[in-house]
This record gives sequence, C-alpha cells and structure tokens, in this order.
Amino acid sequence: MLVHIHPDNPSDRLIQQVVECLNDGGVIIYPTDTIYGIGCDIFKTKAVERVAQIKGINKDKATFSFICHDLSSLSQFAKPIPNNIFKLMKAKLPGPFTFLLEASNNVPKIVHGKKKTVGIRVPDNKIITEIVRLLGHPIISTSVHEEDDSIEYSTDPELIHEKFRNLVDIVIDGGYGGIEPSTILDCTSDEIEIIRQGKGII
Repeated sequence: MLVHIHPDNPSDRLIQQVVECLNDGGVIIYPTDTIYGIGCDIFKTKAVERVAQIKGINKDKATFSFICHDLSSLSQFAKPIPNNIFKLMKAKLPGPFTFLLEASNNVPKIVHGKKKTVGIRVPDNKIITEIVRLLGHPIISTSVHEEDDSIEYSTDPELIHEKFRNLVDIVIDGGYGGIEPSTILDCTSDEIEIIRQGKGII
C-alpha cells in the first residue's frame, strides 16, 4: 500500500494508520532527512527478521540502527552517555547523524546482535518522528538503497513502492528522498570517530 503523507503537516489519521500497521508487526518504508528507510517496531521479532530478509542480511549477524523520536527517549536504549557526547548529540539532533553507542538492556538482542552496540538516529523529518512518538517504541532504520539501484529507485517513493510492494506492508510517500546517507559517528570509546561521512557535517 502506498500512503501519501504531507511532509510538513502530516495527517493524524494517516500517521495512526501506519502506527497500527507497526503494532500489528508490519514492515514499512518511510522518509527520513537523508534517504528512504525500511523499518519495523524493534520489539516485533518476526518483523525484524522480515527486514533482515528483505535486505539479504543474516538475522543472527545483523546489527540494525533504529530511530528514536527525541533525545530523552534515546537515553532509554543506550548506556549512560558521557557529557561531551551528549552535548554533541544535543547540538546535532534532530539531524542526519547516526550515533553508535553502547546498547542498554532495553535493546532486543536481535537488533544489536553480538556487538552490544547500537546506531541511534533522530532524523529531522516530521513524518517518521511523529510515527515513532505515537508508536512509543523505536523503529529499525536501514536504507532502501542498494549499490546497483538507480538513483530514481531510491529517491522516488512511487518507484520504491513498485519495487517493494510485495515485500512490505506500507510505503509512505513523503516526497522525494535524498541520495546521501547519514554520517555515522562511533561514540563507544573516548575519541569520537567518523565511520562514514554522509550528509551530516560535524
């Protein structure tokens, strides 16, 4: 199903429809402030397995990033965050960054795998942050983009729907997506390390 949601003024009814789908164990494709993502409720194990299958990842070895709706909800899923990192997060979020942090016990094992670290995002996108806020749980964040995809397939929601319509429950059309991924910052040691330079600039 393709659902059109206005990026600046998301419809409460349509947001609720997506939340109900996630509550039922659904998998969705959604816009962010970078590229379109595939996701589900992190606590729905079967749905997480479906996401791994769609991406061609071994579910036992997968480590997924996920989206929180704000900094306060994020702190439930990471071990205590040092002050310097928290200040950086406060300055840069919401925004196009993924922060690698030590996972708290609230994160399901299927999400963090053996590493016990998690990538956490708070995108600057009203559609997805409102969905996550209403759902009450983070959702998996993994890109729809593959190296062999044309740019149109990863940016145009109608073409994304054409490709994934039989694999996911809802594709949200929130306008054209970007082509640059988030910047990944490893904050698990004393020195912050840029793992991937993407859209976010430190």
